[in-house]
Amino acid sequence: MIEAEGQTLGDLLADIERRHPGFRFRIIDEQGAVREHIKIFINEDPIRDLKNPLSPQDVVHIVAALSGG
Repeated sequence: MIEAEGQTLGDLLADIERRHPGFRFRIIDEQGAVREHIKIFINEDPIRDLKNPLSPQDVVHIVAALSGG
């Protein structure tokens, strides 16, 4: 679990990036959108908009799809 702060989902990811350089690139693509294989949930609701507002009590889950052959 990582604790971070931000008024929006994008701000939260930027705060995590400051603490853990390279994290954001794994979540956000070169066009600034959530990568296709990444699912983000705020309080169990799926979210893809980085401008989505957050409140201090929100819980954010970031899940990467697993695949293989």
